[in-house]
Amino acid sequence: MADIQLKDIYKSFHKKSVLEAINLEIKDKEFFIVFGPAGAGKTTLLNIIAGLHLPDRGEVILNGKSINNMEPEDRNIAMVFENYALYPHLTVFDNMASPLRSPKYKVSKEVVHQEILRVAKMLKIDMLLDRNPSELSNGQRQRVGLGRALVRNPNVFLMDEPITHLDAKLRHQMRAELKDMQKNLDTTTIYVTHDYLEALSLGDRIAVVNNGKIEQIGSPMEIYYVPRNEFVASSFGEPEINIIDAKIIKHDEDDLRVGLLDGQYSFNPLEEIKKFIAAERIENVRVGIRPKDVKVRFEKNDNNLINANVYSFEPLGAKAVMTVKVQDRLIRIIIGSDLKVQINQELFIEFNFNNAIFFDTDKKNLLSTKNEDRRIVAWQN
Repeated sequence: MADIQLKDIYKSFHKKSVLEAINLEIKDKEFFIVFGPAGAGKTTLLNIIAGLHLPDRGEVILNGKSINNMEPEDRNIAMVFENYALYPHLTVFDNMASPLRSPKYKVSKEVVHQEILRVAKMLKIDMLLDRNPSELSNGQRQRVGLGRALVRNPNVFLMDEPITHLDAKLRHQMRAELKDMQKNLDTTTIYVTHDYLEALSLGDRIAVVNNGKIEQIGSPMEIYYVPRNEFVASSFGEPEINIIDAKIIKHDEDDLRVGLLDGQYSFNPLEEIKKFIAAERIENVRVGIRPKDVKVRFEKNDNNLINANVYSFEPLGAKAVMTVKVQDRLIRIIIGSDLKVQINQELFIEFNFNNAIFFDTDKKNLLSTKNEDRRIVAWQN
């Protein structure tokens, strides 16, 4: 059993703040993702949990007890490092066996052999046990590093971008294997990544970290469909979400429209939203529309269609990413790669506002009513 709490954690290096007011509660047996860009403070957070760094302020609590003053070896935490951290003079077998042979967790030779074979087969490296790390590919080394943690039965697994150095095909395969392993680990796991696909596919919950602060904590569905601010919305999805400035055309509650693209296109929001905008006297909003919610048309048979010109076209196998220019704005769209278009070709686009996300123009936070549980996510065309 391993419940982890981080209470008001602060950390700085050379007077530069790295983590500020980090508060997390990670449940027993939860697969918890810490997501964010490079330099966000993700690895520092893991090191503080492992005991490799001490927080300047705040507490790390494991199963109800503070472990701030506990040595790393006494925390029973296994960590997988981004840079493998293998012993170069030891074979794969001996690298994986090293935790089981340590004075702290020493077990019999039979148990060592049994656990190494079990984990090696699961990771598909059982044929490599006699090799040294120098004879392995990066992907194989990463699996050995992962295996060295999995042979133990720790309170917590900490994984610091364990598959980031693998090629795209192997990363996809390892994501599926990690998802399968997750069911069998039966241990609390904290997994750090900057890859939104890993975060969404693996995590029970996700903490989005930026510049040492937590932007949002939630399930993958909450993070993707109800992002707290523009940073979170832009971090999940490829290509990135389109965010367009919009104006409230009229402040009459009974006849209120939202105008996009200098008034070229306007639509009616839901009645509930009309009342909120009128009451708060909101004049401007920012509308987030994911590329999959922009449709392409080649004939203007509807007044709701917007004139655009093809700016770029990137085929990606079965799908393609097309960027179109509307006035001086670039709009990203996901379409089929078999669509025949030419650069600068004129066409028309249509937005699906049922899945749109709306942010305020000042703080770029998700637009919400005074009741925080009733966030305004989708508006009706």
